[in-house]
Amino acid sequence: MTRSKSAARPAEGPARRRIRGLDAEQRSAQRRSQLLDAATELFAEHSYSGTSIEQICQRAYVGTKGFYDHFDSKEACYIALLEQVTAQIQQRVSAAAAAAAELDWPGRAAPVIEAFVHAIADDPRLAKVTFGEAGGISPAVERLRRSNRRWSAGFLDRVWSGEPASGAGEQRARLALALATIGGMFELVADWLHHHDDGGAPDGVDTLVEDLNRFVLVVYSGRETITGQ
Repeated sequence: MTRSKSAARPAEGPARRRIRGLDAEQRSAQRRSQLLDAATELFAEHSYSGTSIEQICQRAYVGTKGFYDHFDSKEACYIALLEQVTAQIQQRVSAAAAAAAELDWPGRAAPVIEAFVHAIADDPRLAKVTFGEAGGISPAVERLRRSNRRWSAGFLDRVWSGEPASGAGEQRARLALALATIGGMFELVADWLHHHDDGGAPDGVDTLVEDLNRFVLVVYSGRETITGQ
């Protein structure tokens, strides 16, 4: 007796269930985004230490199980948030540098610094979370901060000169100067933030852009004197 074609065909799997037009994978991505948005708001309002996982879940309208589907801990949630903001900053400053590639350094500096400032300061919560909260949270967060600073230093060195170093000694000196410059820039951003938090007369974003431009151009003048580049 031969089997019919219909009998030989394997059973089809269940259709992917869609809720509000989203399948399971899309709903999961949406929950993750909601959690990160809620964490941004709460860390900015109450600080990292003053925020609990339960508060993040309540603000995001996501259950605790949903939180642990995406993050192992509050620290892991913060690191994911910091990585997301860092990627946005890197994308914006890289695009600004590429658009100004034909200009000399002072001409390149202005749009790059402006892109950096607007990437963090247009939404004050992002500046607070990344520059006001990151220090001292945990060794893992500190490693990420250091990695971000080294990326920024390497980026600054490339934008400054546009040419590779001639040897290991020169490369080390150039990166050290760039790293110190990035540290100074980040400190100016942190001071700008704390000035707002301490109730001082708020400085606008344009003031921060001007301060950073002056600082970087002064450092660059000294760099030219030392390296001749």
